Amino acid sequence: MSSGSPILRRRFLAGGAALAAVVVLSACGAKTDAAGTSSDKAAKIDVSGDTVKVGLLNSLSGTMAISEVTVRNSLLLAIDEINASGGVLGKKIKPISEDGASDWPTFAEKAAKLIKEDEVAATFGCWTSASRKAVKPVFEKNRSLLFYPVQYEGLEQSPYIFYTGATTNQQIVPALDYLKSQGKKSLYLVGSDYVFPRTANKEITAYAKANGMTILGEDYAPLGSTEFSTIANKVKASKADAVFNTLNGDSNVAFFKEYKSAGLSAKTMPVVSVSIAEEEVKSIGSQYLAGQLTAWNYYQTTPGAANEKFVAAYKAKYGEDKPTSDPMEAAYTSVHLWAAMVEKAKSFDPEKVKAASDGITFDAPEGKVTVDGATQHISKTARIGKIGTDGLITEVWNSGKPVEPDPFLKGYSWAADLS
Repeated sequence: MSSGSPILRRRFLAGGAALAAVVVLSACGAKTDAAGTSSDKAAKIDVSGDTVKVGLLNSLSGTMAISEVTVRNSLLLAIDEINASGGVLGKKIKPISEDGASDWPTFAEKAAKLIKEDEVAATFGCWTSASRKAVKPVFEKNRSLLFYPVQYEGLEQSPYIFYTGATTNQQIVPALDYLKSQGKKSLYLVGSDYVFPRTANKEITAYAKANGMTILGEDYAPLGSTEFSTIANKVKASKADAVFNTLNGDSNVAFFKEYKSAGLSAKTMPVVSVSIAEEEVKSIGSQYLAGQLTAWNYYQTTPGAANEKFVAAYKAKYGEDKPTSDPMEAAYTSVHLWAAMVEKAKSFDPEKVKAASDGITFDAPEGKVTVDGATQHISKTARIGKIGTDGLITEVWNSGKPVEPDPFLKGYSWAADLS
């Protein structure tokens, strides 16, 4: 069912009201210091036995399940690996999995449950920026750690979130630089109607203005929408050089089918997507996507021994026909980074883990990554890929070395008015 239906429109409106209530309730009674961080008592972590619990918070149902189920699977793979090597500080990791159900107030409720009832040492998950912003005050109030594994729009930093997916200068800006290098001077923007696409498109518009590019149109569809004929026809009529796609979830299936039906293709008007990875390609169908571009930091085809090991282990656990993707890899990496932080800190205490985070490195499947303790983001190599008829994505450009995180785009004069 499309989220454009009256029933789902009411659901989304109700969800927004519930989210506002959750945020208000999460902040009630919380005292903040000058830095805006909570001064409430930190949540308890259960370290009484021979295990330590961590939370896995992903959409296992709803429109985002197409992307998030596999992220949960890769988190479990990393936990298995760490447990097989003796665990963390001598304790085996016990995962507690919760379903955010593609519903932002549900994410906030499940986050509170993991922290307060399960007494987890850290939580790994969320995909959309809406879900992350819903849980952010919960983690801050309770001084509990969230490891967020998905690329996002930047312009955010939280003392209790580690961002292991790309921030803007590690994905969106390199994608725009690539389009510019290919002579693309006009863009049409298509996205889902929530915070990530709208903020990303403000950044894209600012970049375009400073780099001699023109934005010929900007359209949004509700998450879960399956009606894209009108948007596809508007995109075709614009005669843009390229499309920048920030749709999320299973809306991409409908969009690319309509795109092809409108007579558009990678040759006539290429699309660069920042939320379509190997798992989504499999669901959409390579016949609709062959030749289209993606911007990520990792592909299943990324060369290196660490990735060969990751891909082989994932397929051995979940099936030879199961692909790996960037968010899955970033989630897998996040568990290993947390474990390294804990070992360095010799403690599960979030404050000590944060203090130990700066400079932590991991030979990840995407290549070596390093934690920047100041921003709690990580360095990542930017990569542009092209989707093949076999459903895999092959790299056509990379940044040559890891890009240091710049979540507030301080290094770009054109972004001065964004933050």
